[in-house]
Amino acid sequence: MAIARTTEPITDSDEVLERSLGDAHLPALLPALALASGDLSLLREDLRPTMQSPPLPQGGLSREAQAEAKAVALAALRRIRDGEVRQAPTMEGLRRAIEWMTGSSAQAASEYLPLVMEELAISEEDPRAPKWRKPSAVDFTVAIVGAGMSGILAGIRLRQAGVPFVILEKNADVGGTWFENTYPGARVDVSNAFYSYSFAQRVDWPTHYSTQDVLLDYFRDCAQEFGVREHVRFQTALDRAEWDEERARWVLYLDTPEGRETLEVQALVSAVGQLNRPKMPEIEGLDTFGGASFHSARWRHDVDLAGQRVAVIGTGASAAQFVPAIAPEVASLTVFQRTANWLANVPHYHDEVPAGQQWLFRHAPYYAHWYRFWLFWATVEGLLPAVRVDETWGQGERSVSERNDQLRALMTMYLQHQFEGQPDLLEQVIPDYPPGAKRILLDNGAWAGALKREHVSLVTAPIARVTEAGVETEDGRLHEADVLIYGTGFHASRFLTPMHVVGREGADLHVEWDGDARAYLGITVPKFPNFFMLYGPNTNIVVNGSIIYFSECEVHYILECVRALIEGDHASMECRQDVHDDYNEVIDAGNREMAWGASSVNSWYKNETGRVAQNWPFSLLDYWKQTRAPRPEDYLWR
Repeated sequence: MAIARTTEPITDSDEVLERSLGDAHLPALLPALALASGDLSLLREDLRPTMQSPPLPQGGLSREAQAEAKAVALAALRRIRDGEVRQAPTMEGLRRAIEWMTGSSAQAASEYLPLVMEELAISEEDPRAPKWRKPSAVDFTVAIVGAGMSGILAGIRLRQAGVPFVILEKNADVGGTWFENTYPGARVDVSNAFYSYSFAQRVDWPTHYSTQDVLLDYFRDCAQEFGVREHVRFQTALDRAEWDEERARWVLYLDTPEGRETLEVQALVSAVGQLNRPKMPEIEGLDTFGGASFHSARWRHDVDLAGQRVAVIGTGASAAQFVPAIAPEVASLTVFQRTANWLANVPHYHDEVPAGQQWLFRHAPYYAHWYRFWLFWATVEGLLPAVRVDETWGQGERSVSERNDQLRALMTMYLQHQFEGQPDLLEQVIPDYPPGAKRILLDNGAWAGALKREHVSLVTAPIARVTEAGVETEDGRLHEADVLIYGTGFHASRFLTPMHVVGREGADLHVEWDGDARAYLGITVPKFPNFFMLYGPNTNIVVNGSIIYFSECEVHYILECVRALIEGDHASMECRQDVHDDYNEVIDAGNREMAWGASSVNSWYKNETGRVAQNWPFSLLDYWKQTRAPRPEDYLWR
């Protein structure tokens, strides 16, 4: 794994430079070279990209403008190669580059600048590393539950701060969802330039959207390189955690390969995620099926699908990946759809990163960082305005605003193109709800390609029951199958299950939540001192960013909480109930103003009460600001 802390010297010929520029993302390359060379004249007005969502290829630059931008970039690369220029970026240069790339005002660019400095991570130092260390004489230990992306991140930061920690992982390896989900076609739906730690930006991703095995290796490598793996206790599950108020300790009851154990720590961090407990559908007769059956998150690789009649229940994000992957090998494939999905056209979704792009990532100073920032900004401002409700729009379940309706028209055109000549299929795959009300899936034509195969059938009739022979629909038809696969998602709203967390005065977290999980900043909960969550309630992002960004904000906040406890000589900190309640009123109001809150369509964003318990409805900058440090007045200190 190649981490982009510094770039390699440019020693190649002009021919190599020109060839590499053929694969360059010019809106990211020009500001990178302008800052590396100190020549801000590269940021020409006639070469300024157009920032819109979905983003236009090459920022909407014409062919003539692209050719001119490549010529400008080639001259700058030559000067850097020949040692004529190379300097550290200035704050003024950074602000100018942000303005140029985003088309934002000087005021907006200045507002984002501190956040951008962290996201760019262009120096050899890690700007998000803790700026403090625990005094050696202070006794303070943290337990982290889960060694997935967030748990590894928390371990990295605690280690940098000199805080002892242990990670409790139920599986035999790190990686979380990327360890557990091994179904065919599994891959991330956020570009890896953004779906990676800001301080560990890999420059040799083989594809733009990496597959499960590549992502698992990335998190394995990060856990090893940053010294976290040695702190993980594998095949160890937290069954119950109890807060000892008198001694200000969490008492943890663990299930280990050696049997039941207890462990005591001063702080407890849950990093178990939202999408880790497979959800089986509530359909009559699930246990009567005579063939092999399994959930996509527990894929049975011992079941050979070649030549088999396969039925798939569900058409969500996982099914959209594994259905095209298995379609070529099965004898027949019947896909049962309850709700159609909006698809975003991403032609390079499965493509390899071109050689020239990889060369630039390795050699062009700051280029990998600015490419990441382009993706960041496209999603910061990106689709969020397009899914915000306009109360005067009045289009019901069709769309929530004029801009949302334009997005609907764009995505409908894509579906019409994909299913051209298939009017019956087209009618079934066009959603009847606003874009953004459910997860928008990335697609490069694979979904339509699978459904249009002669031996593949899409069934939209409601399922009545599962029988020994297959799946029976309410129209009385039996769809026979040899193998039944459930692509029915996860119990996203059942946060922290099956763990039992008991806080102050015997408060049981699941009883307190009563099926409606809430938290302050998605991190802390009243009655549960020194307890913190990563990827907790209302920290999922729908159309504007990467969950790793959120985890980095959350881990920063938790480290600042630990710092406040240690430096203030406090035994515990507990979120105030009124602060928690006021915060959640704001969150609920924000979600009601978004497509996923306004629409009545079923989605995993909503819990059993109908409240949106998963999503963050505001900008990435808003969350970054709120997680800089705990406000003392928000907490009860002991």
